[in-house]
Amino acid sequence: MDRHIITFAWWFGLISLSLCLVNPAAAQVDQQRAEAYFKEAATICQRDGGRLWGVSLCGPMVFADVRTRTLATNQPRPAGEWPRVLGFTNAPLEWGGSRWVAYMWDFTTALPTPRARREFMLHELFHRIQPDLGLITLSGQNAHLDTVEGRVWLRFEWRALARALGQSGEDRKRAVSDAAAFRLKRRSQFANAAENERVEEIREGLAQYTGIVATAATRPEAVASTIEHLAAAEGHETFLQQSYATGTAYGILLDDASADWRRRVRSDSDLGQMLMSALDVTPVANAVEASARYGGVELRAAEQTRDEQRRARLLELRNRFVDGPGLLVPSGGGVTFNAVGATPIPGAGTVFVLPYRVRGDWGTLEATKGVLINEDGTRRLPGPVRIEGANVTGDGWTVTVARGWTIRSGPRSVDYQIIRDPQ
Repeated sequence: MDRHIITFAWWFGLISLSLCLVNPAAAQVDQQRAEAYFKEAATICQRDGGRLWGVSLCGPMVFADVRTRTLATNQPRPAGEWPRVLGFTNAPLEWGGSRWVAYMWDFTTALPTPRARREFMLHELFHRIQPDLGLITLSGQNAHLDTVEGRVWLRFEWRALARALGQSGEDRKRAVSDAAAFRLKRRSQFANAAENERVEEIREGLAQYTGIVATAATRPEAVASTIEHLAAAEGHETFLQQSYATGTAYGILLDDASADWRRRVRSDSDLGQMLMSALDVTPVANAVEASARYGGVELRAAEQTRDEQRRARLLELRNRFVDGPGLLVPSGGGVTFNAVGATPIPGAGTVFVLPYRVRGDWGTLEATKGVLINEDGTRRLPGPVRIEGANVTGDGWTVTVARGWTIRSGPRSVDYQIIRDPQ
């Protein structure tokens, strides 16, 4: 079954739009460079020696570029055809009876620093062993984190966690108590928020925690990296991927508070609750009063200004992707996209504005100026739509329709849709 995977590295921030316009010759996998990356990952895995999770992080790795059909592996590659999603995703996949970790070559080489690359590689290697650890969870629906109240209280929590990481003893406990209050305040305002956030912190937060801790040569380096990521997270356009920063911070703090927490954590655990229990702290009584210690007035004013700008942007996106003509593309397929700048449209779905690529039974899609992912998983591309045989194009997107599929009129007279050929 094809998996719908977000290839979003929060520590990287913006992925250049040029990734989808790169010269194919320059995009092909460089075997010598790939070998150096494999050695980096192997050195880190061997240094960890199973210390973090009781099992080795090492495993089969493959770098692939789908446009040039080139790849590099750290083990002999299986015979036969590539897995269909190879080159489209950063994620584990089954290949030749083994679980590999696949990396998009252009994504990997675009990371800004060697440390970011190493953290990224180890993040994905953790996902490879995650099912064996019993730490797989479903994706949480966290659209509330892009509301004013969701963002305000999440930023306060991040700031309190950063302060806790930089302190010790009673000062650390006070900062954790503040973070817990901000967390509780946010979650109390949105239905199912606690569960939706929790599952993401287990699924992605633990992966990023592993990438940072395994990569860091020393404990202070891991702490400094986490504080840096918490600060950077506040600058992201969207907070939909909050789990990376929050889960990492709680994991680092748990390392000091409870040496065996990694042996006790389960898929139904709440990392915040585990930390409060380990430190024997409770949320501070007045979250609003505590927020003043973290720039409360200025932070809220900035979020309210952002919300006004967001509303204008939302109207623009709705006019383009929902109300105007367009092409409906089926769900499913191997997908790669970046969630930075993603904007939820209530009742319609989410617009992803950075490069988006997908290959499915119905064909292929590449978009550089945005695509709307409807709530049922189908995609919507803005018109006008130009059809030339199996090739369909629009402003900033190209679709190639596979054999056995065809283009027909959509549910509305102004729309088109891709469906199986009834003949």
